[in-house]
This record gives sequence, C-alpha cells and structure tokens, in this order.
Amino acid sequence: MREMRRKDRELSKDLTLAVVDKCAWAVLATVNPDGSPYCIPLSMVREGEWLYFHCAPEGQKLENLKFRNKVCVTCVGEVKPIPGDFAIEFESAVINGTASEISVPEEKIHVLRLISERYAPDNMAAFDEYAQQRLERTGAWKIHIDEIRGKGRKLK
Repeated sequence: MREMRRKDRELSKDLTLAVVDKCAWAVLATVNPDGSPYCIPLSMVREGEWLYFHCAPEGQKLENLKFRNKVCVTCVGEVKPIPGDFAIEFESAVINGTASEISVPEEKIHVLRLISERYAPDNMAAFDEYAQQRLERTGAWKIHIDEIRGKGRKLK
C-alpha cells in the first residue's frame, strides 16, 4: 500500500481490525476479465488474518475472483457529521488481500457458522439443520488479509 498522506489520521492495526469487526457490511472490489472495475457490498466476518463471506455458487463476483484473486475490501465503521462544520468524524479500513474458494465441507460449515453467529445470533439453535440443507447450494470464500490500513477522524 502507498504511504498514507494524512499520517495524523492513521489508525493502529488493533483499531483498524476493530473497524473491520464492527462494520455492518464491507465492499469487495474485483476486476472484470475485460479490465473494468467491479465492486459489491457483502456481509463479511473476520477470524484472525482472514475475512469470510458466503454467496451463490455462481455470478459476476465469482467469475472475477476466478479470473484474478487479488482483491480490495473497504470497511466503514462509525460516521458522524460534525455539527456546524463541513466535515465528519469517521473510521475506515482498507484491505488488500488474496481470495480463495472454500471447498472442504467442514471449513465451509465453520465459515457459515461464523457468519450466522455475527448476523443471526438468535437463530443459532436451527443452524445445523439449515446449514446442511443449503451446503451444496452455498458458496464460501476466504480472503487473506495481506495488507491493512485504517484511517479515522475523531473530535477530541
């Protein structure tokens, strides 16, 4: 990654990972085979140095990931307008990573469990049956966090 222009707004790695963990959704950026950009919001979850998402077993983002597995993911945490100013308080994270498809059923179930625990914690009693019914029709991918950088602005 390039050096950040506003070093005074750079977040520590721990704060940057916290932004990733609390963002409601992230935007995955890929490259189409014709070289044009493509990005799409996704529900993601992080475990260690990995981001995970689930999806349909086919579609444009998967074609792109199979074409070129280098990706960029952007996460936005809290954003708040500053009253009486033309500025905002914000926090964001940008990740450069390498994506790969998850094909091992046990790993896929683990990923689906992580995602469900984050986005549907009240439904976990039904998770095992739900996951088994949809395992073959659900894609799962992981993105290794190769580089990560956070930026923020908070009033003091």
